[in-house]
Formats: sequence, structure tokens, C-alpha cells
Amino acid sequence: MSAEEREEISRGLAASLGVAAIAAGLGRDRSVIIRELARNGGREKYRAGQAQECAEALACRPKERKLERDRRLHDAVAAGLANDWSPEQIANRLAAAYPDDEAMRVSHETIYECLYLQARGELRTEVKLGPPWPPAAQL
Repeated sequence: MSAEEREEISRGLAASLGVAAIAAGLGRDRSVIIRELARNGGREKYRAGQAQECAEALACRPKERKLERDRRLHDAVAAGLANDWSPEQIANRLAAAYPDDEAMRVSHETIYECLYLQARGELRTEVKLGPPWPPAAQL
């Protein structure tokens, strides 16, 4: 959502428009406006400038990515890729192998994103090779 759209939301709220009317004016779904308001103080406290600042802060990434942050998870994903498993297979096998360990959960989308960024040279970690997959007893 752009700063201009946030300003339109603010103006719509000041004019006592409903969420549906604001969404229609922006060509957005109602749920987008509802989430935007919920994230930024609701109808009474919404301020476009503050909402934009929050969005920009959340979009910043020197946040470490999940596969960079957790070496054990990184190595397990790398091992699955070394076995020519798809990201979907890796995500499902990890969930089955570590049912009580939330740290060992990763979505297939996260794995795909990591591979994409790695190919573009933007990721500081390699996920091609790694130690062997956990023993079959854990699967």
C-alpha cells in the first residue's frame, strides 16, 4: 500500500466513510483496509504518516532470514536439497521428523525464496550441500 493510499484512507475516515466505500475508492478489497486499520490503531487512532512509517520499518530487511538464523534448520534443508527433494517434500519431512520442535518448521515458500535469493547473489548462506538427513527412525 502506498503513502497516497494511506492518505486516502485517512481522508475517508475523516469524512465518516465506511470501510467498503474507502476500499471501493482505492480499488482494494475491504479486508486490506480492515487489516490496515487494525495494524495502525483502528478508525479512531489511524494516522496515515504513522502507518507509512510503520510499514517502512516492517519492510526493512536487515532482519535475518529464518534459514540464516537457525543453523540446524539450515543444515536439514540443505541435506534435503542435496537429496534432490523438493521444498514441499523437505517442509513435510521436517514437520514429521520434528513434530514437537517448532524451530525445525519451515514453509516450502521460505525454501523457494532462499533459493531464489541465493541465485541472485543476495543471500549470505548456501543451501546446496549439508550433512546427511536425520536417520530414518526420526522420519
